[in-house]
Amino acid sequence: MGNTENVSARDAWLFGGEETLDPSAQKPERAYRLILLGAPGAGKGTQAEKLVQSTQARQLSTGDVFRAALKSGEENASPAMKEALSYMKQGLLVPSATVIGLVRERIGCLKSPYGFLLDGFPRTVVQADALVEMLKDCDVQLDGVLNYELTMDDVLLRLGGRRTCRGCGWTCHMTFGPPQKEGVCDKCGGELYTRDDDQPESIKVRLEAYRESTCPLEDYYRERGLLISIDASGAPDQVFQLTMEKLKAL
Repeated sequence: MGNTENVSARDAWLFGGEETLDPSAQKPERAYRLILLGAPGAGKGTQAEKLVQSTQARQLSTGDVFRAALKSGEENASPAMKEALSYMKQGLLVPSATVIGLVRERIGCLKSPYGFLLDGFPRTVVQADALVEMLKDCDVQLDGVLNYELTMDDVLLRLGGRRTCRGCGWTCHMTFGPPQKEGVCDKCGGELYTRDDDQPESIKVRLEAYRESTCPLEDYYRERGLLISIDASGAPDQVFQLTMEKLKAL
């Protein structure tokens, strides 16, 4: 692996290192092992942050891994990350085998005594099958798959108003959570812009692609009694409260 030093949990999963565990730290009453699903704009990122804070689960986002790879280059990249970079630099989709390799390099996340949240993986049934084998290797079981549901109209409203920082990647919404200063990131002071994939036509294309890949995945987990449907149309705090109610009922 590229970076084998003991680092923070987040950096460990980004670069394939090992998390430093504090033996004196208080463990959660229950370690949740979860997958997050949801269309673009459904608020998975926001809910993941809240879940991490509440449950102490370790988040592994393949999107974050890809962005970290692009930002840092090959110097600190793990083998699968270097392979992913070669596809991304050509503007090609990263194939499932490479994505599976990226997650397998970070299998320590699946073993964490604090539990885990998988965001962006699996995206296909092939990846879901690969995850089953990884979990067997770790001797852990999946607790549930949180599926955040949102209508097309709500997705267009949310993503159309989203702004992203060119510097740190922070996102905000011009209607639901505007920045303190227009066009300026609250976190790092960088420039805020509208991503190409947040334009209306791009959003529709993304939704179609998501449905094509994810509908079979929803069926896959529904058949196994693991799919947990959550109405994502409310405010973030309301959606989080609903999420926690569902988790406590497991």
